[in-house]
This record gives sequence, C-alpha cells and structure tokens, in this order.
Amino acid sequence: MRIAVMLIMLLTLLSCGDDVLVKPNAKLRLDYPAPSFHKTMTECDYNFMMSDFAEFQKSRNCGSKIHYPGMNATVYLTYQEIKNNNLDSLLYDAQKLAYNHDSRANGIPEQLFVNPENRTYGMFYSINGNAASQSHFYLTDSIRHFVTGSLYFEAKPNFDSIYPAVVYLRDDIRTMMETMEWEQ
Repeated sequence: MRIAVMLIMLLTLLSCGDDVLVKPNAKLRLDYPAPSFHKTMTECDYNFMMSDFAEFQKSRNCGSKIHYPGMNATVYLTYQEIKNNNLDSLLYDAQKLAYNHDSRANGIPEQLFVNPENRTYGMFYSINGNAASQSHFYLTDSIRHFVTGSLYFEAKPNFDSIYPAVVYLRDDIRTMMETMEWEQ
C-alpha cells in the first residue's frame, strides 16, 4: 500500500507543469483596398465607373464581366436593347432571375434605384444566405437600353465566410449603378 501511495505522489509531482493558457478566439481579418474607380468604356451603348481593383472583360453581344481576382468573384453584365415593346418581358426576366435564389436565400431585400439625371431606373437585390449569387440588379432608361447584373463567387456559397467581400462588392455595384450612362 505504501508503494501505491508513493507512486501516486510521484506521478502527481511529475505531471505538474505550466498552467494551461486559454487562447482567445481568432477573428478573420480581411483588408480590402480603399475604393477607387475609373470610367469604363464598353464599346456598347453604356458606360460606368468601375473599381480599380477589378478587371474588365468584354464578352459577346455587349455583355461583359467584371472580375475581382483577389476575391474570386465576378459581376456578369448583360446588355439588351429594348425592341418591340419588350420592356415588360425584360423586367419579368430580371426579377425572375433574382428570385430564382429564393429557395436558398434567407431574404431578398429590394432597393429601388432612380437617377433622372442619367436617365437610369432600376432595382438592386441583396440576396442574403447561402444562395449561388449574392446580388442582382437591373437598370433601364425605359425606352432603349436595359442592363442586368449578377454577382457570383467562384466558391461554394457560405454566406458567413464571404460576407465581408459581399458587402465590399455590393458597394462597388451600387457605384456602377449610380454612374451608368447611356450613349445616344
């Protein structure tokens, strides 16, 4: 019995060491550059201010991509000319595209956009949740021009992880909308 007690005391003394330090919770630090913009000439019937942090890529039929390489994100723009009174169908398609994400989204708040100075009218959709896209918008002059835009990340949607980038890019998209101008 005496040996057992001595063994327990010896193990107790040997097992003592430094106190356990609890580490604080880590926080993700994402630093994005301060927004700065330049005018983008699309060679189509619209122009706008775009982030210096992004790359402009022209597609066919006056569509384009605005790629953010540091965030693995792309804003896809589509331009269509209003013909034969098809504004209703263009509006319906743009709204349907935003609400196709409704099953995965936690909410889709809408923000009306009106800029009579540039003759641009539209809607901005913030898609919250683990949807494939986090933002959609459309702009029109109601007579001749119609542009839609969608933001996609090149990653599996995890809204909590990409939220800081989403907020940054939504501000960039709003700047695009505010500065959109139509060619005559």
